[in-house]
Amino acid sequence: KVKPQVEEKEGKTFDVFTAVEFKTQTVAGTNYFIKVHVGNDEFMHLRVFRSLPQENKPLSLHSYQGSKTKHEELAYF
Repeated sequence: KVKPQVEEKEGKTFDVFTAVEFKTQTVAGTNYFIKVHVGNDEFMHLRVFRSLPQENKPLSLHSYQGSKTKHEELAYF
């Protein structure tokens, strides 16, 4: 659901966009830290926020880090 947000910020489209790992952090909602394979040996780490259900807001891309590797640890950022 956040792929279009990443593509807009990066100014390009991704043929491959597959989540391979994730971690969560509970706040006033939930932060998802997601490792995404974007093709070849390239990965990105995304921080996605899901608000509380009563707020009825869509998932939002909070931030991301590019140029990651498959074996790089997914850490909170």
